[in-house]
Amino acid sequence: MTSLHSVPTRRETSKEAAAAGGAGLRAFTKIAEAWQLSIPEQMALLGITSRSTYFKWRKEPHPRVPPDTLERLSYLLGIYKALQLLLPDSRAADEWVRRPNDAPLFGGRSALDRMLSGHVVDLYVVRQYLDAQRG
Repeated sequence: MTSLHSVPTRRETSKEAAAAGGAGLRAFTKIAEAWQLSIPEQMALLGITSRSTYFKWRKEPHPRVPPDTLERLSYLLGIYKALQLLLPDSRAADEWVRRPNDAPLFGGRSALDRMLSGHVVDLYVVRQYLDAQRG
């Protein structure tokens, strides 16, 4: 454990990342179910191309996921939370990601279409849009 005056060791940082990865992936699994995401959609949102890696991560209690995936998980969890706050009806909140959206950011496509581009910046942009809608 680190104190305020010490720098975490590589081992401590690695353990924290593994714990965060496991918790993030467990939460993402629930979001994927709520949003009715296919396996390829889940993989695109997580930024991975290997099905074996995807299933390995899902099996392990504390998978070691790269920083890029942790960043993606953070945005996805934030998007989910923002939708739950903006649209208190859970069903409407979960369906919003697939609905066509006329906001200039989406150009008539859904938020999910934007997020599935494979670029982490698109997750960021959707999260930023929802945070702005919340005021």
